[in-house]
Amino acid sequence: MQNFPLPRIDSDEELQKLLIPYCRFRKGDVWTDPTGKHKIGCLDAGDSSEISYLMGSELASLAVHDPPYNFVAFEEMDEKKFVEWSKLWVNNSYNSLMQNSSLYIWLGADQKNHFQPLPDFMLMMKTSDFNSRSFITMRNQRGYGTQKNWMSVRQELLYYTKDNPAFNVDAEYTDIPKILKGYYKFVGGKETENTERGKSEFIRAGNVWVDIQQVFYRMEENVNGCYAQKPLKAIERIINASSNRQDIVIDFFAHSGTTLLSSEINNRRCFTTDLSPVFCEISLRRLENYRNLGKTGWQNSNPFAEEILTDKKLKKYLNSILDLNSNNQ
Repeated sequence: MQNFPLPRIDSDEELQKLLIPYCRFRKGDVWTDPTGKHKIGCLDAGDSSEISYLMGSELASLAVHDPPYNFVAFEEMDEKKFVEWSKLWVNNSYNSLMQNSSLYIWLGADQKNHFQPLPDFMLMMKTSDFNSRSFITMRNQRGYGTQKNWMSVRQELLYYTKDNPAFNVDAEYTDIPKILKGYYKFVGGKETENTERGKSEFIRAGNVWVDIQQVFYRMEENVNGCYAQKPLKAIERIINASSNRQDIVIDFFAHSGTTLLSSEINNRRCFTTDLSPVFCEISLRRLENYRNLGKTGWQNSNPFAEEILTDKKLKKYLNSILDLNSNNQ
């Protein structure tokens, strides 16, 4: 690992304090892209006035959210608290979306706690103005190993709609070739086999995604220290299927800036927020890194590598964590 590995930033308050001086964001700040494309706000997703300030008079065609749903967000795993908070940002999403738009939400299911917060969240969404469309599972290549249970290798993605948006089927073809034959039906009086009927030699994406690589440190797109980073390919699939060029995509939990970067790559505009100045800064640095160097991440380095080399206090703290981890192995 080059230039110091970062521990999980969202659960390390001391590290966040050390990184704050290098952030261009403070709570309430909004960065507006000089090119006119994107916005990054250090804002509260549950605060309607702050989200209204971010959106101005514009509306989005797509929302892609990855809210915190673990012990980092809530000192105790209180699903009621999570659901009440979620109502706020879900309502803000609805008000930020135009008619005929889409909402995707990554969510977890704790096997040791009745699969919460997924079931209570889904019941809450039943009372919202959104319509349920699909329940997608993305397979992780690496799971949580155990000898006393099935290995956990899935991530849940909920797909909802506002009114009746278009869906770009052509954008949904995977890299998986059609190799299974034997599904026959009559079309126009002629018996056809399944590989004849499609537009492509590859299969369309279903609601189980097995063809997307989980992000790890050897991949260029890796953003070290961002525990919940989602793969660019997953966000690109969503963006291409549920929005058009120049549309606005909103993401109220920026984290590593994947939705922002995917919007940049795929000619969308992204309005994204995070309550943490550190993750806002990481998102902006990731966009700048792509624009300047064509890189989608830092592979086995990190967004604050230069600061770590010159900040003795920051370097000392990271060294202490490395030593601690080495002693515990």
